[in-house]
Amino acid sequence: MEGSQSHSFLRSGPLYTYTAYSIGSFIAWGIVWAIVAATLPNKTLNYILVLFMGWVIGWTSATIARVLYPPPKPRHPAA
Repeated sequence: MEGSQSHSFLRSGPLYTYTAYSIGSFIAWGIVWAIVAATLPNKTLNYILVLFMGWVIGWTSATIARVLYPPPKPRHPAA
């Protein structure tokens, strides 16, 4: 059985970067905030704010780790 071909959108390129992921994530959160603010009461907004702040903390941690730690060295198969 042959492996499936990956979609051209998922291949490495300008959209397959951490920057693109970050921008897309912030856009998604903006959409979530717009929908929640328009449809749910203020008490629910506080819960969404806590979730968003948790995501921001995780995103910040990942960003710091990507900047400070070098990428792993490529493994070479044993001879």
